[in-house]
Amino acid sequence: MGTKVAKFGGSSLSEATQFRKVRAIVEEDASRRYIVPSAPGKRDPKDEKITDLLYKCHALAKDGHSFLEVFARIKERYQSICTELGLALDLSPEFDAIEKAIAAGASADYTASRGEYLNGKILAAYLGYAFVDPATMIFFDQHGQFDAEKTQAVLSRELARYERAVIPGFYGSSPDGQIRTFSRGGSDITGAIVARGVQASLYENWTDVSGFLMADPRIVPNPKPIREITYRELRELAYMGATVLHDEAIFPVREAKIPINIKNTNDPGDPGTLIVNDNGSIRTPGSITGIAGRKGFTIIAIEKTLMHSELGFGRKLLSVIEEHGISFEHMPSGIDTISLVIADSQLNDKLEQVLIGIKRVCKPDAIEVVRDIALIATVGLGMAYTPGIAAKLFTALAEAGINVRMIDQGSSEINIIVGVENKDFEAAVRQIYQAFVPRDPDK
Repeated sequence: MGTKVAKFGGSSLSEATQFRKVRAIVEEDASRRYIVPSAPGKRDPKDEKITDLLYKCHALAKDGHSFLEVFARIKERYQSICTELGLALDLSPEFDAIEKAIAAGASADYTASRGEYLNGKILAAYLGYAFVDPATMIFFDQHGQFDAEKTQAVLSRELARYERAVIPGFYGSSPDGQIRTFSRGGSDITGAIVARGVQASLYENWTDVSGFLMADPRIVPNPKPIREITYRELRELAYMGATVLHDEAIFPVREAKIPINIKNTNDPGDPGTLIVNDNGSIRTPGSITGIAGRKGFTIIAIEKTLMHSELGFGRKLLSVIEEHGISFEHMPSGIDTISLVIADSQLNDKLEQVLIGIKRVCKPDAIEVVRDIALIATVGLGMAYTPGIAAKLFTALAEAGINVRMIDQGSSEINIIVGVENKDFEAAVRQIYQAFVPRDPDK
């Protein structure tokens, strides 16, 4: 029997009722030995996450205002969980220490991390597991970057001492002993780090959804679930906005070839989505795995005769956007044309200056700017080396009268990215989905 690491998100630990579900899940499988909790999330749409309240405390203290009213709400939330679970756990010393630290100017990282820290204390007591502070075994370097090598060595050694343990997510420590956090959603990363450190057979990520869907349910009614997806496919979909798991959580377990199972705490019987390594086999030739996309891009199309023979043209073009601190998403090209696809959030108010720079440095024959573009990625290992995939996609869009403004395909052939006008985004996603996913005759 292998070891499983189970990470539970904020919605899975938002209140006592959810804690009971978590304990039932953990106790159902003895191989779930290492548990990584997030801070309590929202109990209802009008509620506030504990992490948000902690950041509010830090901001108030930093501006010289009293944070005690907000902190009292945090204390009440944790105390109510303990009371409802019947735990004889006195968190008063912890509350006092945290309150004093915030008042004394504790960092935002320290303040925010206490949400996971306190929830970890409660969950460890409720499960009867050891509590292990990640600050003692997850490390960042002096530049604030995660120190994977040091962490792997220490974490493996430390957790070997515990048959079962709760390790709070989201944070670690810097060389000077100060608390450092990952970006928001970083408990996913902690879970992956722990899974690699204990050489787990499976990393379970428990949340409030049953894994990934083939398309956004706000656009496509009742999209089919994705039961299995490779890390490569997931990266492509996540890049285009399909997010259930923190992007950086993929790398520690991918390197160790540990599968991830996205599961639903409120529906533990659902198989969820299994994320696996690509073994080179294509499950269903001609099939797609999922569709994802984002609005808000601008295309800058540059035309110049004999561009292909002008040494360094691409470098000069990219030097202009680099000079303005801009990164591009895609760069499709032809023999005398090249286009930059840039997120509007990158351009901000820099477009006119960028165009001036391109004209000055590259001396193009013409520049065309196309605004209000959405990108849609159709992804799947089954697409590779399968004739007719592109034809099916573009026929579906043409039949709906949707104009394609950009086309890009990776060399791996597991994705096709098209650019359409923002106004056509939802219709395009639906058309692509309907072209590739057969309708259920019973619906």
